[in-house]
Amino acid sequence: MIQADPDKYGVVGDPIAHSKSPLIHRLFAEQTGQNISYQAIRIDSEEISFANAIKQLKLEGFKGLNITLPYKVDAFEQADQLTERAQLAQAVNTYLFNENGQILGDNTDGAGLVLDIEQQGQRPFNDQRVLIIGAGGAVQGILQPLLAKQPGLVHIANRTAKRAELLGQRFSTPIPITGSGWQDIPQEPFDIIINGTSASLEGKLPPISEKVIGRHSLVYDMMYAAEPTVFLNWAKQHQPECQILDGLGMLVGQAAESFYLWRGIKPDIEPVIQQVRKLIS
Repeated sequence: MIQADPDKYGVVGDPIAHSKSPLIHRLFAEQTGQNISYQAIRIDSEEISFANAIKQLKLEGFKGLNITLPYKVDAFEQADQLTERAQLAQAVNTYLFNENGQILGDNTDGAGLVLDIEQQGQRPFNDQRVLIIGAGGAVQGILQPLLAKQPGLVHIANRTAKRAELLGQRFSTPIPITGSGWQDIPQEPFDIIINGTSASLEGKLPPISEKVIGRHSLVYDMMYAAEPTVFLNWAKQHQPECQILDGLGMLVGQAAESFYLWRGIKPDIEPVIQQVRKLIS
């Protein structure tokens, strides 16, 4: 029996060499018996525009793409159709190329984060007091799926308070959403604290008070590394009993959502998280 050529998928961004997405999707394909190929593709904006690069990949027969930094807003602008969560995020991390030539844009980041906190962290969002640090593209992508889980309240803190406030106003919900600058975060423990800034990548901390961490807080960093991030170490230093979790499970979870959009099958993320964790450690 002749094996058909694999369906082509990939992840685009710059830089891209560090991406774990090809490994994750290879593991998903092996687990589910899907005949796909998946590669990391650098788009150098000095050589080609994002729009032209996407046209080229469509011509080469790609069925779908993941989009990472710095192109999530470009991807939003270039999509022909958008899912509701992509519209609210105003950022896209997944493309599905439809047979009619149209591009469907989705954002699976928030679904990945919610799944990770509820499954790996074993912490349902329902009625929880949630603090989100940062109001950039990463945070825009997580808010709609998070709010769908009916937390008790959400406070967004950002370097510029106005940006945090405007982001909260984008969502029509009875759940109280407040925003502030770093210095005006309520000085009391939150149930779930999510660092949505990239400070950990540079070994830095967002300038917030340790008073937001309680004994029963779950402290989450959307970044991940072989060792706990500087943010998670800071949380444990000030509140040894708090629970900490990094963003590796979110990475695998959002990839699983993309895989489901493309292939119509949901892979089991638990063994894949363990395999990738082992590799980076």
